[in-house]
Amino acid sequence: MLAYGKEEVTKSCISLLELNAQVFCHSSNNVTRTECCFSDYCNNVTLHLPSGYQGPGYPGAGLGPVELTAVVTVPVFLLCLMILMTVCICYGWHCSYTKVKRQNAEELSSDLNFEKGGKSLNDLICDLTTSGSGSGLPLLVQRTIARTIVLQETVGKGRFGEVWRGKWRGEDVAVKVFSSRDERSWFREAEIYQTVMLRHENILGFIAADNKDNGTWTQLWLVSEYHENGSLYDYLNIHTVTLDGMIKLALSIASGLAHLHMEIVGTKGKPAIAHRDIKSKNILVKKTGICAIADLGLAVKHDSVTNTIDIAPNHRVGTKRYMAPEILDDTININIFESFKQADVYSLGLVYWEIARRCSVGGIIEEYQLPYYDSVPSDPSVDEMRKVVCEQNMRPNIPNQWHSYEALRVMARVMRECWYANAAARLTALRIKKTVSQLMVQEDTKV
Repeated sequence: MLAYGKEEVTKSCISLLELNAQVFCHSSNNVTRTECCFSDYCNNVTLHLPSGYQGPGYPGAGLGPVELTAVVTVPVFLLCLMILMTVCICYGWHCSYTKVKRQNAEELSSDLNFEKGGKSLNDLICDLTTSGSGSGLPLLVQRTIARTIVLQETVGKGRFGEVWRGKWRGEDVAVKVFSSRDERSWFREAEIYQTVMLRHENILGFIAADNKDNGTWTQLWLVSEYHENGSLYDYLNIHTVTLDGMIKLALSIASGLAHLHMEIVGTKGKPAIAHRDIKSKNILVKKTGICAIADLGLAVKHDSVTNTIDIAPNHRVGTKRYMAPEILDDTININIFESFKQADVYSLGLVYWEIARRCSVGGIIEEYQLPYYDSVPSDPSVDEMRKVVCEQNMRPNIPNQWHSYEALRVMARVMRECWYANAAARLTALRIKKTVSQLMVQEDTKV
């Protein structure tokens, strides 16, 4: 055997296993024998061991050709497999990175093209409306718009924060500013506004949502169309309306609410949505004399596939003065989506009453008042409203002179059918829309 690089000849005993696996026995005449003796020095012959034999105790001793092949091949195979996996992972990461980088470059390019394109906000909103997507502008475009708006003046305040009039490329926009502690409300309203196919001429046109760091705290912005007439509440406080003007306002509100309540089935369908805070302060008046429903922060969507409603744990929300009887006495079935739509219709009836009171006919003009102004305080509690609406079953007064005019008579009937204590008996928003639409046609034929 080899020892320290020198060949040495030794005599020793080897085991039967090593003998059978490693050597053949040879006679002095060099004739291979089929059997060997196994006692010490029984043959006293020289054994010619195979190349590489290291003697008893060698780790490979006792391994046959198959075992030796496995010992060598398996580690090599595993090493090759690890190298291959590493290459695949690196390649996949590289492809993913390249794809994301290309997408970002495309979005940035689109954003820059938008900057140079010179489109007005009206063009952008019209593009979305006619395309049928209605799911909001691309996020980078939203951020570009929001971060180039210059705030001009506050035009309103609410439970969420403030509303500002801002300027973007010389155009007026409305900016609803939430504080960071109202992040959930901001996110919820932005999510609802960007629902697929929500865009409608009688729903406030959403433009962008973004967060802005003013150096002291983070502001959450919701940017929308600006309407200088303000809310319906503001408008009716200042203006009276003609019969045609009343019908126009009423029809536009019903159209907006009917679109909200409607489910559009399809790949790019729209879920049914209930507003849950219909009131004159949450409805804006456009220059054209029609309305747009705003403030969707409390809205809920209905998933008809799973029949689920994404409602907050506290279902008694909204403005107390406009709450339906079933909400005031806590009997509303929150597991049925129709319940929320029916509550919206009750509130719509109260808004119609506000409009009709300001309708100038026969030289009689009534001052603007909120519903139940003569029955509850300016800021009523739930208990005060429940006593009037549920226990006493009171509703706003319908003046006798309304019955002298067809349009006001029809509007009074619609109001009463919106105010039923039995929610299931109330009109649907779509039925109201059709009724008021027919009324408009009748009035037009008289002219």
